Amino acid sequence: MALNFTWPGGASTRVRGNAAEDAALAHLLAHGLRLVERNYRTPGRGGGEIDLILREPDGTLVFVEVRSRAEASRGGAAASIGATKRRRIVRAAQHYLLRQRTLPPCRFDVVAMEGGRIDWLKAAFDTD
Repeated sequence: MALNFTWPGGASTRVRGNAAEDAALAHLLAHGLRLVERNYRTPGRGGGEIDLILREPDGTLVFVEVRSRAEASRGGAAASIGATKRRRIVRAAQHYLLRQRTLPPCRFDVVAMEGGRIDWLKAAFDTD
């Protein structure tokens, strides 16, 4: 589903990134998901980070990568998530799941923002 998004004018990369995460979170909450954790990081060097961890009403745990680009050049926001980044997200999710008593159904989503649009890509990649 696409939604319009406005970039903070003259903002630093960090401010724009935080604004993108805030907008993505608001979008997902409006669609019935519940926030579990934000910016989950694994310990140590070279570890992974998961931007948002949410839960669907059916119990599915959703690991979300938020990507933003001012424009869709060079493949766009979603295409910027390469194999190495996906592996780091999957490893971070595996680390997070070690804390769970029982393993819930899980999914890896991407919220891509570019050219003023928010696109929520459900099941954007898997653990392969």
